Amino acid sequence: MDIAKIEQRIGIQASTDSIWEVISHLPGWDNWNPVETGTGGTIAFGGEITLTEAVEGLPERQVTARVGEWQPYAQLVWMENRGLWFRSMRYFEIEELEPGSCIASNGFIFSGLRGEMYFDKHRKHLRQAVTRVAEAWKAAAEA
Repeated sequence: MDIAKIEQRIGIQASTDSIWEVISHLPGWDNWNPVETGTGGTIAFGGEITLTEAVEGLPERQVTARVGEWQPYAQLVWMENRGLWFRSMRYFEIEELEPGSCIASNGFIFSGLRGEMYFDKHRKHLRQAVTRVAEAWKAAAEA
């Protein structure tokens, strides 16, 4: 199975607690996230997350996904089947370099034949989306 990944990493001058608080409060995403809004659900293994995904240049879509992995103060990962040959994963990760200084990553991973084709067709828009989310996440965590 082919896999395509797009990621943006950014330095954030804040504690892992502050950075995690921004992403773990799902209803608050409307205040900072320019791509994923109307976010709700439960952060727990197998928990359901719902949101509206608005990647600039692509049609807005409603997402219902399952939390695949999560670790407080470190990562949040959800997965979604998008059809017979298409699966996507969305992730947020926090890596502490030293107290008050972290690297935060967010990205998409697409798998399956149609996932790779979707990625190839929309790479530019996806790149812009993860960059916008990273910058907004940084601003929210450092505020």
